[in-house]
Amino acid sequence: MKPKKKSENFIKQPYYEGGYKAMKAFIQQNLQYPESSARSGVEGQVHLRYDINIHGEVTDVKVIGGLDMACDAEAIRIVKMLKFIVPKNPRNLKIIFHKTMTIHFRIGKSIQPQADKDSEIVIQPRINYTIITEKPTAKPEPQKTTYSYTIKLS
Repeated sequence: MKPKKKSENFIKQPYYEGGYKAMKAFIQQNLQYPESSARSGVEGQVHLRYDINIHGEVTDVKVIGGLDMACDAEAIRIVKMLKFIVPKNPRNLKIIFHKTMTIHFRIGKSIQPQADKDSEIVIQPRINYTIITEKPTAKPEPQKTTYSYTIKLS
């Protein structure tokens, strides 16, 4: 029986202190529905891509798919407020983690569009991995056609 590999060999993902529910509660508590968006009845999702540096700070937030300028700016503001815990990685690697998040902007059914505090916000963090099982193979170079000439002078 082979001994189990230690988890020290794997890169550990950053996490929000308290987990997903705590992050959702933080966003619901701090997110302010923009007045201009609420008045015009804008609802939907803002998809964001952000980076987490080695200190757990969110950097380089980009909107992948947004609603309007006000909702996009509010979603960026909230994501920049998040602080993650980055576990120590093997070999003291300094890694920047790339993550995506979806923030939903919804006006409650019984709430007038001008009300800001009681709107419902739902977040869905998403992590994308690409797993490559085959080693890349070198493509054989096409054979080059060569010509040779012989010139006889007599």
